[in-house]
Amino acid sequence: MPEVSLDFPRAWVEFVDPANSEQIFRCDLTWLTSRWNCIFGRGCGGISEAAPDAGCCALGAHFSDKDDEKRTAKYAAQLTPETWQFHSEGTSKKGFVEKDSDGDRKTRVVDDACIFLNRPGFEGGEGCSLHLLAGRLGKDYVKTKPDVCWQLPVRRDFQWREYKDDTKKLIISIDEYDRRGWGPGGADLHWYCSSNTEAHNAQEPVYVSEQATLIALMGKKAYAVLVEHCQARESALLAARKVAKRTGDNSAVAGFAPHPADPH
Repeated sequence: MPEVSLDFPRAWVEFVDPANSEQIFRCDLTWLTSRWNCIFGRGCGGISEAAPDAGCCALGAHFSDKDDEKRTAKYAAQLTPETWQFHSEGTSKKGFVEKDSDGDRKTRVVDDACIFLNRPGFEGGEGCSLHLLAGRLGKDYVKTKPDVCWQLPVRRDFQWREYKDDTKKLIISIDEYDRRGWGPGGADLHWYCSSNTEAHNAQEPVYVSEQATLIALMGKKAYAVLVEHCQARESALLAARKVAKRTGDNSAVAGFAPHPADPH
């Protein structure tokens, strides 16, 4: 598969959170201005060889906390046998939740994929039943799906940075949820999209297509600042590419660290 290496030069920007001066956002501009898009049902190979049509839903979704599970249950209750292929299993005594080997709660896996995933050929629609529900309700899917599902493939990470004057700030990283984000098993995933050239064919950059996700992760004010940085980078990179085309010297483009999976 045409998947690029996980390690390559990236361009980052840091700025103070407009809503909280004690926080700093550290954002991966290489990823956020890339041309990635979800190609589920349009060439996605799936993370499990046993369930290639399941996309990244083969393992089920771990809940981030009790509120995440409670919110998922609220919208699951609005699904019907016509809109959820595994409605009878999900509403049985077993429910739609199971525990993994570490005791963490997650959505059940049924027939090699998440219980909420409608399989190809289901009359109610193929794909995540909670995602499809969002469309019928006129809501964004960040409201109806488990946290990890709507965040992928954007990753948010928290780390405290301590300074020499004994002060500290919370660094919130917004970057690419690559294979390593899945933990030790990430290297064994059958196929993965974020660094795969087949998934980097979007008309819009990630910071535009994933607007709802980024606002949910950052807040509206911080997202507005991010957009300014992304647009400035895009304008500068476009100018550098024009120079490279005219002169044959690609060094200026390389200096912007574009995503290697993007079209060149």
